[in-house]
Amino acid sequence: MIIETERLFIRPFNINDLNDFYEYAAQPDVGPNAGWKPHESLEEALEILERFSANPQENALVFKENNKVIGAAGVYNDDANKSVMIGYVMNHDYWGRGLMTEAVKAVINEVFSAAETKNVVIKHFPFNSRSKRVIEKCGLKHIKNETGTFTRYDGTALDECVWNISREEWIKSK
Repeated sequence: MIIETERLFIRPFNINDLNDFYEYAAQPDVGPNAGWKPHESLEEALEILERFSANPQENALVFKENNKVIGAAGVYNDDANKSVMIGYVMNHDYWGRGLMTEAVKAVINEVFSAAETKNVVIKHFPFNSRSKRVIEKCGLKHIKNETGTFTRYDGTALDECVWNISREEWIKSK
């Protein structure tokens, strides 16, 4: 999948993304908001980036202005329910510019272009108010809270807030 927005390219990861990937993955306020520990070395980042590069569900967010990978957007299919779950993360130097909202809206639009997709789901931890705001701006509705359903890298069970938008709701919002 390659998507172009006003300020971003959303495309598969490749090994050349390593330095940019490590830059945001090592930031102490990025990974924990998504449930993973900050990367401690370039070698650790390379291991994960190699997996991402081989996985078409993982996409790099490239800021057009400087051709820098500033984050990721994952698109995970739930074929049984004809749904897609989206996960995302961004370099903290780019927060507050509306870039993640721009990316998530473009990804939602892309997944709904597939006729079989009926729903898009996004989850966030209750403490992640920035992610909640992106979800709200993208028009999803809060449907439930799940208690202790995510085990963070340190073994802590975290609650998740679950949001959804149907194909029909997305079409109406456009």
